[in-house]
Amino acid sequence: MELTSDRVVATLEMSQVQSSDDGGPLDSDVDYECLPPHVSVGTHMTAGAVAGILEHTVMYPVDSVKTRMQSLQPDPNAQYRSVYGALKRIIKTEGIFRPLRGLNITMMGAGPAHALYFACYERVKRSLSDVIQSGGNSHVANGIAGSVATVLHDAVMNPAEVVKQRMQMYNSPYRGLLDCVQTITRTEGVGAFFRSYSTQLTMNIPFQAVHFITYELMQEQLNPDRHYHPGSHIVSGAAAGAVSAAITTPLDVCKTLLNTQENVALNSMNISGHLSGMANAFRTVYRLGGMAAFFKGVQARVIYQMPSTAIAWSVYEFFKYFLSKKQ
Repeated sequence: MELTSDRVVATLEMSQVQSSDDGGPLDSDVDYECLPPHVSVGTHMTAGAVAGILEHTVMYPVDSVKTRMQSLQPDPNAQYRSVYGALKRIIKTEGIFRPLRGLNITMMGAGPAHALYFACYERVKRSLSDVIQSGGNSHVANGIAGSVATVLHDAVMNPAEVVKQRMQMYNSPYRGLLDCVQTITRTEGVGAFFRSYSTQLTMNIPFQAVHFITYELMQEQLNPDRHYHPGSHIVSGAAAGAVSAAITTPLDVCKTLLNTQENVALNSMNISGHLSGMANAFRTVYRLGGMAAFFKGVQARVIYQMPSTAIAWSVYEFFKYFLSKKQ
């Protein structure tokens, strides 16, 4: 999830429950497409928090491998050929819990970040839709609301990403979460937690666009009637995650470099101080490894995103179905 697309939230919008011509309720398949009008902002926040936490934690060990595989100048003991081989070596040489290092800060960030995203999205979308299309479903309103909500989401999640990736790196010098936060603040300042913020936003815009389009195209083929069909939601979500993850990997590599401030790589380029700015990150990645460097860790990123987005979509589609049936 990185799951921040218009389709996700559109499935949770509070619309009027339609009625048939004789005043009776429509069948459950149609009701599934429109939630009861009493659904509160708190409900959206709860759904967002649950899906966000599940999305980021279920495949967390693979995310740890991805961070290491994106290292531009890795230690000889941290050079991996495959995700499975990397996990096996990490567990064997560093302990069974090593791939989970940094999971605590991820859970702390993912819950509020996704909850705030959906709350912000719903409020902005509803306000703009009333102005643009008299309360109807406006794609312009959805797009603007999604962009505003993403800015808020990434502002909360970016500091957590910085701490998480520092703790995931090989031979990470930090004893734990608190030590990592204190050391970064003392040596680099509070600004270090937002050094990759612009890159994160730049990455999430195309990620969301590709993710949204792919999911919709898959649903048109697998579930054209848009009924609740868990299998189609899982497959469509996995495909959307895989395609969007692969396309945005170059930006993710740059984000990882900005977050980790990889010492060996920066020293080899005679870069003193700290690397900042998306343009500088792009130039550094290219000078260190050429075009191939922009796709380091792409396998791990795709393997991580496929089940993560499948889980997130499944949670939201089930949540929508559950509410409509309950009503």
